[in-house]
Amino acid sequence: MALQQIVQETVTGLGYDLVEIDRTVGGLLRITIDWPWQPGTEFFINVEDCEKVNRQLQFALEVDGVTYNRLEVSSPGIDRPLRNEQDFERFAGELIDITLKAPMGESAAGMVNPTRKKFRGTLERDATGHGWQIVWSDAPALKPGQKISKKRIPAPLHALGFMLDELREARLAPVVDFKGRKPKQEA
Repeated sequence: MALQQIVQETVTGLGYDLVEIDRTVGGLLRITIDWPWQPGTEFFINVEDCEKVNRQLQFALEVDGVTYNRLEVSSPGIDRPLRNEQDFERFAGELIDITLKAPMGESAAGMVNPTRKKFRGTLERDATGHGWQIVWSDAPALKPGQKISKKRIPAPLHALGFMLDELREARLAPVVDFKGRKPKQEA
């Protein structure tokens, strides 16, 4: 059996979702797992989950004769990759980073640099409800303790619509907040 199939069957058989498989030249086999998403619930992978999957994968890979030097099972982390429609649905309203396969070109004239391929903004459904868009502002980040003038004109918001097949990579933006998670803002 192929490595992808062995890992997929083992991980889903234990009740988890396979997020990513990474195999390095040095023999490291890195498996990233997550809980299946159910709207309205949010569970996080812990060390015991990774240990359980690691033990089961060791047996499955040994039976099928897959060679590796080290096996590493982990959670997706704060910069989780977004790979499919379900991931985008799950993280709508969150801050994400996207990289396009090709630059925007002349269609973006006036809005952004036509050679730009990387964007950071809030993930939203587009006006049709079938596609996706990223919304951002080019306002400079505020420094801690900086006061904002009441006369200051806010920077305009930009929106870029995209289809999933136009993306090279999409990830949650790694935002660290030591005061704890905040619930998503309802629209």
